[in-house]
Amino acid sequence: MSKISRPKYPYHVPIYSTVDAARYLNIPVSTLRTWIKGRSYPTKTGHKDFRPLIQRPDPDYSQLSFTNLIEAHVLRVIRTVHNIPLDKVRLALDYISEQFKTEHPLVLKKFSSDGVDLFIEQVEHLINASRSGQLAMKQVLNHLLNRIEWDEENIAARLFPFIEAYGEDSPEKIITIDPNISFGKPTISKTGVPTKIVTELYDAGDSLEEIASDYNCTILQIKTAILFESKLRVA
Repeated sequence: MSKISRPKYPYHVPIYSTVDAARYLNIPVSTLRTWIKGRSYPTKTGHKDFRPLIQRPDPDYSQLSFTNLIEAHVLRVIRTVHNIPLDKVRLALDYISEQFKTEHPLVLKKFSSDGVDLFIEQVEHLINASRSGQLAMKQVLNHLLNRIEWDEENIAARLFPFIEAYGEDSPEKIITIDPNISFGKPTISKTGVPTKIVTELYDAGDSLEEIASDYNCTILQIKTAILFESKLRVA
């Protein structure tokens, strides 16, 4: 099976720890580790192992790539839509990989069109999902894919992580994760200003207005950056 035909840098470079990736995506660290390492599960004939859902650039190296970050973001669907066994998800991913001729189908723009329906069809075939369950799965997948922006080669280039505000995820794309900007750390969209920097300035006593003026940002952008970083600290 062929790999995505583009240089390794920057999308496949291992730059994220599992802990950071889980925090950025608001996924439990234990869940992400299971997707990365696989796990053993009981069957009538004994324990079996399922292969990881996410293939790291180097299995002997713990860091994740931006490609892996996107894959984990999309795979949130198995947490949001319940009762999808991980081994069945692996089989569905294998099918999509074969259809798209790549080891990383979830990062292709094509997945947001043809791939979503193919994935759901495979899951339905494997677990006999109800029509309502299929609809919910499609809605969640489309919701997640809407947070991704693709490059000229139709490969995921940047991610706009969810920012939980007032008990729900904000639809605004104010924070960006782009491997070409600030070494892949979260920044304020279209500015390149790291969210960590403005939060440190605010904690040091600078006002929202001062920070916004210094970085030519809006108050909303600064507030959102601080909110995003505060969620990371307690994750």
